[in-house]
Amino acid sequence: MKLVLIHGGPAVGKLTVARELARLSGFHLFHNHLTVDLVGAVFEFGSEPFVRLREDIWLAVFREAARHDTSLIFTFAPEATVATDFVAKAVERVESAGGQIVLVELTCAEADLERRLTDPSRTAFGKLNAFEQYRDLKNAGAFTFPAIPSDLVIDTSNTPPEAAARTIMNLLERGGV
Repeated sequence: MKLVLIHGGPAVGKLTVARELARLSGFHLFHNHLTVDLVGAVFEFGSEPFVRLREDIWLAVFREAARHDTSLIFTFAPEATVATDFVAKAVERVESAGGQIVLVELTCAEADLERRLTDPSRTAFGKLNAFEQYRDLKNAGAFTFPAIPSDLVIDTSNTPPEAAARTIMNLLERGGV
């Protein structure tokens, strides 16, 4: 089992690249907003029960996928309401069940991020979709999270989603990390 954890800030292309990678790899796509929307239907974003349940669900899915040899792609937006040890817990859950985790960071230039935030596709999952709101949240420290050591970093400013997914696929085909 492999877990490809694609992380990065808002609008860097995590879900777009993940969808293309799922097409290329046949891995299941477990994107961030599936859980955020589920838990957010009952509890306010950032509240204690929201934060606890969101992490419990993420880790339970990773554990069961590893136990059943089901490879996954997970999109993750590091931000201040996530426990700082979440990635370490994810690695432990996957590896203790015999799986492998591959950490991929996506980045993009601020100008591209500003343009992408207003794309209509972002409203489908209630994603952040206004640059002013992004800037306010960023200035308030909402996206503060410890650096995640990654096996691969891709700047999506000039890398189309298909090429980014192919780069990740090449890493996986070489055995991951």
